Amino acid sequence: MSAHSSESEDSSSCDGVDKRHLSCCDSGPASPKLTIVVGDTHFSEEKRFLVQSCDYFQALYRSGMKECQQEEIHLKCLHARGFLIALMVLRGEMPVLDGDDIVEAIECAAFLQVALLTKHLINLIDSDNCLLMYHTAATFGLMDLYHAAALFIRNMYPNLEAEVQKTLPSELISYVESLTPSVFVAVGAHVTCGVDETVHAACRTVCYLDETGNNWKVLTDLPLQASTSMAGVTVLDNKLYIVGGVHGLHKHVVESCFCYSVENNSWSRISSPAQLRYNLSLVGVDGRLYAIGGEYERTVMSSVETYDIKTGQWGFAAHLPRPVAGAACTKAMSRIFVCLWKPMETTEIYEYVSRKDEWQLVTTLIRHQSYGHCMIGHRDNLFVMRNGPSDDFLRCLMDCYNLNSGQWSSLPGHFANSRGSLFTAVVQGDSVFTLNRSMTLEYAVEGKNWKPRRQMKGFPRSGSVWTFMLQLPDALMVQ
Repeated sequence: MSAHSSESEDSSSCDGVDKRHLSCCDSGPASPKLTIVVGDTHFSEEKRFLVQSCDYFQALYRSGMKECQQEEIHLKCLHARGFLIALMVLRGEMPVLDGDDIVEAIECAAFLQVALLTKHLINLIDSDNCLLMYHTAATFGLMDLYHAAALFIRNMYPNLEAEVQKTLPSELISYVESLTPSVFVAVGAHVTCGVDETVHAACRTVCYLDETGNNWKVLTDLPLQASTSMAGVTVLDNKLYIVGGVHGLHKHVVESCFCYSVENNSWSRISSPAQLRYNLSLVGVDGRLYAIGGEYERTVMSSVETYDIKTGQWGFAAHLPRPVAGAACTKAMSRIFVCLWKPMETTEIYEYVSRKDEWQLVTTLIRHQSYGHCMIGHRDNLFVMRNGPSDDFLRCLMDCYNLNSGQWSSLPGHFANSRGSLFTAVVQGDSVFTLNRSMTLEYAVEGKNWKPRRQMKGFPRSGSVWTFMLQLPDALMVQ
């Protein structure tokens, strides 16, 4: 963290902020500067940047109050460290926060209504800090973080219950226990079927794992016109989306796209991308679906389209650097990443930067006779699963890339990959669920290591499988 000293000889230290006058965030052409005084620390910032980034300053300059005419504004109820963390996040950094940092950052996010800081805090929730996040968010009324931390605790409750009962007030415990934990959901690859094909339609189901009974149960039937064969399948805001896919031996593209709402236990159609596609990657972030690459009439594409959930409209985004089909894709820290292969033995990871509408090369992984086939995001780590030597898919190898440090590390040993289990991995809290016909295996993610936690019943379907997490209402769970 850098700090610029002022000409004043009177500098002070405030919770790790070493200089009295700090300047962050160059926001292009010059606009009037403001001095923000937090405690005995002065921050010099462009007024336009603060108004665009923060609801508090936006409301302040719409109010007509006398502070609008001042060149210096005092924020008496905040800590300098929290304000500095907010500035770091607003300029695109991802600071790792300890206990005191978290409390002061939540205080700042709540008081100044800094949405990006709230999102960053949500991305940082883990088993070590979730109770602190939850209790502090409740104290300051930061409701998005409050609910996200409560759901994290509920999903990890078997591992956290003793500490929850010991440290949290009863009203906070009651709210956690009132929530329904997310469940592990799977759907096989199915083509569309005719109305009269009732035998074929009977197996076209979306299923969830009942962990208590260690058994798979049917959640819903797929619509007759829906295909999950070579389709894009993802979950966003607790809704399941299916885009594209194929039917028939000649891989005719499916035009209909669907959304399943667990709240209403119903399917609805959504509009199709302008460019029909199959064998695409589909990921959802911040109220948008991203349909990445894929094929059409056996031609591999580099085009990318985004679907705005609120407007129901598709639009094109920046093309990928090169055509790709079935690319490994994930989200981490609310950012989108995709693996692209490049001969020889090179896996390149690109990030889609939405504010610039461009794909940026993040890092390159070179491994002998091996490419990344699946990528999982967990906090600020990207885990890349790849085939073993000489295309040995029964022995999966794994590497980890840390977004903050920019460093690669290899996870020790081989991971059993019978029938592609690790290529369908999905994160819940600090756990990763993997799946094949023989077993469902939950791993505990501890830093950059995966440790087997428990084994449950496998998914009794052959072929490709899509997996994800959904938070189901009690009414669906008792069916």
